[in-house]
Amino acid sequence: MPRSFTEREKEKIKRSLQETCKQSWTQYGYKKTSVDEVCKQVGISKGAFYLFFESKEALFCEVLCSVQEQICNMASEVMEQHKDKYGVAEALKLIYREFDKNNFLYDSNSMDFTILMNKLSEEQAKKIEESNYMSQQLFLRQAYLKFKIDTDLAMSVIYSLIVNIKNKDILPYNHMETFDFMVDHLIESIYE
Repeated sequence: MPRSFTEREKEKIKRSLQETCKQSWTQYGYKKTSVDEVCKQVGISKGAFYLFFESKEALFCEVLCSVQEQICNMASEVMEQHKDKYGVAEALKLIYREFDKNNFLYDSNSMDFTILMNKLSEEQAKKIEESNYMSQQLFLRQAYLKFKIDTDLAMSVIYSLIVNIKNKDILPYNHMETFDFMVDHLIESIYE
């Protein structure tokens, strides 16, 4: 029977589980990230793990939604500080760099990600869908910004820019500089 933890210990352990999962997911993928190894790194038993998460998938769902929320909040702060299209450009650059650090955010077409999505409960899948929707709304809900082009086209361009990170290893030039160049030049065509 797992020992009981104080509230402070529970918070610390839960954060450690999430951070360890995030690191392992980035490095090894969903399938090769085991609850046993995550628990070992955090220093708790596998039985204690289930005091924090009902399943491996619940942990991964929590990590994915948490990372998306953090990125969204950071990008919102940047856009709040610079309430114009140049603030959007800086927010996009920040998002791209965060995606670069967390490859599980953009590797959604992989078999590994498909396996995870197929194992999620309806509630977990809905939570991820809501998190994705919140991220998409980031560029739509700014009253001070006006699109020069059709909204769906603008969102498609923004999405295409970010998911171009999947091609970073085949580009003949530094992918960060390439992304920044594209954003700096396209932002003028997207927003007034």
